[in-house]
Amino acid sequence: MDSRIAAWEPMPLVPETSDSNIREPRTIEGKITKYVKINGKECLNMISSDFYGLIGNERIEESAKNTIFKYGVGSCGPRNFYGTVDVHLNLEKQLADFLGSEETILYSYGFATIASAIPAYSKKDDLIYVDKAVNFSIQKGLQASKSKIIWFDHNDMDHLEKLLEEQSIKDAKNKKKSAQIRKFIVVEGIYANTADICPLDKLIEFKWKYKVRIFVDESLSFGVLGKNGKGGFNFF
Repeated sequence: MDSRIAAWEPMPLVPETSDSNIREPRTIEGKITKYVKINGKECLNMISSDFYGLIGNERIEESAKNTIFKYGVGSCGPRNFYGTVDVHLNLEKQLADFLGSEETILYSYGFATIASAIPAYSKKDDLIYVDKAVNFSIQKGLQASKSKIIWFDHNDMDHLEKLLEEQSIKDAKNKKKSAQIRKFIVVEGIYANTADICPLDKLIEFKWKYKVRIFVDESLSFGVLGKNGKGGFNFF
């Protein structure tokens, strides 16, 4: 036994890393826009999330400089850390006026917005109908909600209506129980995983017909779809 123990050699927990990756890292120079310079060579940036092309916009850069001079800088700026600042309220009002809504609420991070909103409104026994192609932040919000998740095929309104109709029949048999359960539909204006546009006009029909509420993640469609860039609802 002692000889076996002495001869035992543990396997490495992680694969070995070549010295070249450490000693000769790829170095990025300048702004990371749709083109990026790596080790002096200009390359097409295929992983950028700057889909609005805001980086390098002179008007935005000037506004950012003025904001830094007035408010200073930090690692982040959520209200829970520093309190409500006038720019929070001003931006919320401008967004509400632009969208034609009563109010808007700002989150410090885009990922947290839909991931927090879903569990804030839905409870354990509620039903949430979800497109199978939704992004990761929506999936995390669904997990936190503890609600019953019902998946429908991507952008398949016939499949969704079939599921809603089946639930409507169940509700008619037990109206007391159904009155305690809320129903939601969760979609994206433009799907991050497929780039497809959601048929929101059809979902609005379902909203009134089957008495459901709708969550729409407009992270990619806001500023892109519609005559005035108001997103998916402005598109149809």
